Amino acid sequence: MFMWLGFFVAAPLVLVLILSFLSRGNYGSIEWRFTLENYRRMFQPIYLNIFLRSLELSTITAVLCLFIGYPMAWAMASAAPKARAVYMLVLAVPFITNLIIRVYAIKIFFGMDGPLQWALNLLHVPFDPYALTQNTSLVFYGMVTSYLPFMVFPLYAALEKFDFALVEAAQDLGASNLKILFRVIIPNTRVAALNSFTLVFIPCLGEFVIPDLLGGGNSMLAGNLITEQFLNVRDWPFGAALSVALIVMLLGVPLLLRRIFLGSFRGVNA
Repeated sequence: MFMWLGFFVAAPLVLVLILSFLSRGNYGSIEWRFTLENYRRMFQPIYLNIFLRSLELSTITAVLCLFIGYPMAWAMASAAPKARAVYMLVLAVPFITNLIIRVYAIKIFFGMDGPLQWALNLLHVPFDPYALTQNTSLVFYGMVTSYLPFMVFPLYAALEKFDFALVEAAQDLGASNLKILFRVIIPNTRVAALNSFTLVFIPCLGEFVIPDLLGGGNSMLAGNLITEQFLNVRDWPFGAALSVALIVMLLGVPLLLRRIFLGSFRGVNA
């Protein structure tokens, strides 16, 4: 197993790290000349804004998935066994469909001459057809619908094992619904909530397909920027430096959230 991890995980990461310190030659070639210029370029405002926008989008997407997925997971966990199977099937069928197909379906539905615009024309509702095709709101919609199962399934697994007698005991002691939520339910499912948040946050931070198809040129994010450097600009050293920065964010932000989130709940429980 260690050989597999070393060959397929560690070795590519080391190669990307080494490449990030090299220089771009003529016509997209790589020159073995050590430089820190690639990392200095990342602190230019245009690139910092892209990373901050990616961080904002992934955080908002994960928060929205948490607020939508928590009631869904609660409803699934508290439903009858037969109803649970139906809910799981309804949630899993779109999830096992290819991501590209799902994103293109959203694009066609909201796009020019799509079903939504056809219905609005039929109802004589005035609208801007170009405003519905490629925008940030559509990117948020695509991200939330695509990654919502990553939030629901771990929460459902935790809530399914939850002892609902604790809720009844809190009600008998006169606790309000709000106190039951923050003192009983959330503290006992905080680890599952944080893991679910991380499962949504990490892929969203490096996502490039959904912003590219649904946002167009209006949604340049970190994943799109890295793809652009490798495939179109052919500046592989700078693309590798951006990849290293993204990996650091992918590792650092969840660890920071875990320390803050779990630490705060320890204080509540105390």
